[in-house]
Amino acid sequence: MQKITPFLWFDTEAVDAAEYYVSLFPNSSITKVSRYPEGGPRPAGEPFGVEFVLDGGEFRAINAGPGHPFTDAISLFVSVETQEEVDRLWDGLIAGGGAPSRCGWLTDRWGLSWQIVPTILDEVLTGPDPAGASRAMQAMMEMDKLDIAALRAAYDGD
Repeated sequence: MQKITPFLWFDTEAVDAAEYYVSLFPNSSITKVSRYPEGGPRPAGEPFGVEFVLDGGEFRAINAGPGHPFTDAISLFVSVETQEEVDRLWDGLIAGGGAPSRCGWLTDRWGLSWQIVPTILDEVLTGPDPAGASRAMQAMMEMDKLDIAALRAAYDGD
């Protein structure tokens, strides 16, 4: 068991969100759904919390009512290798009401912020060619969804 686990607060959609997230990531599953007991703040039997795994990492979420919406002050950073992974996750996470943002960031339909970042980004932003890194930075600043080929071309000066 990992020592630090992200814990997400939803109004009533924790299980729906967890089910959707596990459908997008490999090596993912719902491991437990707990329900409100009699005498709780919600009707007995309604989902209270959910424990799930996303690509091997443990998460927990709770249905605890409105009042604590997500902000982009915290996001889930997803490192990917290929443009196909960038496209699949980006499109999946903004589907159904999410919104793109700049530089690989997006907000899903529940308001949770994600960063879908190809591993090449670190290489082109911190590579040995300062001019190439500057070009790659400028290219990234103009993108919503990150484009691996365009980042590489900017670094290479193509």
